[in-house]
Amino acid sequence: MLFILQCLDRAGSRTLRAQARVPHLEFVAAHTDVFRFGGPLIGDDGSVLGSLMILELTDRAALDRHMAADPFFSAGLFHLVNVWQSQQVVPEASPGALARELATARSLAVEPLRLASGPMPLLRPSGDLAP
Repeated sequence: MLFILQCLDRAGSRTLRAQARVPHLEFVAAHTDVFRFGGPLIGDDGSVLGSLMILELTDRAALDRHMAADPFFSAGLFHLVNVWQSQQVVPEASPGALARELATARSLAVEPLRLASGPMPLLRPSGDLAP
């Protein structure tokens, strides 16, 4: 099961992040088999705002154990952690997965979405709309 974690750092936690970084990276190095992606969330000014992780674990209980053992979590670095389950469609984890997903979607036979013209507004990490 894939879990996507969006983890936002506590305000003023730059020193805490730096102190927990080596233990966190050692933890990651010992558990690379569950990581599908991991890295910092970086603001427009280049500052680290948090972390984004995609982990493959058997269930939510395994995710909870993983988070409890990760020094970034146990150090209290994050003020907010959003967790979602997901399913990989692209890049294909197995040949034909995208074609199967498309066939399933077509079989549901709903009216196609009419797309609005023009670009979608983007949100900045602060929640403000980007210009």
